[in-house]
Amino acid sequence: MSLPPPKPGLVICYAYLWAREHNRGAEEGLKDRPCTIVAAHQIIEGREVVTVVPITHTPPAEPADAIEIPSALKAHLGLDDMKSWIVVTETNDFLWPGPDLRPRRDTDPSRFDYGMLPPRFFAHVRDRILQAHLHRKLSRVPRSE
Repeated sequence: MSLPPPKPGLVICYAYLWAREHNRGAEEGLKDRPCTIVAAHQIIEGREVVTVVPITHTPPAEPADAIEIPSALKAHLGLDDMKSWIVVTETNDFLWPGPDLRPRRDTDPSRFDYGMLPPRFFAHVRDRILQAHLHRKLSRVPRSE
């Protein structure tokens, strides 16, 4: 299996741990899901710390908490045809590659990624995450190995 470098904008398959689950004491995500890398930084012991945001089929309770992914972009990434949103109000941080990175279970299980978000769309996602951070609405969940 080929492991891609962790680049911002890359959509990966990852066992995301929601902040509400983390706050209840959970240490493992319940489901593998597409997530977007929004940052790769700080080399620790020769590894990068990666920050991801989740992609979900559940519509956000507050419209400002997520960005709907256009159907053409979902098709380009090879995701299903159901409506999906990128949540911009919470993140997971982990050392790359980490035990929660998963191979895709669909048509290409030899890959861990779905491809890159287009630069303009990624910039929009990044800006919304920064807005959430500025308004103190961003929850960060550190993941351990």
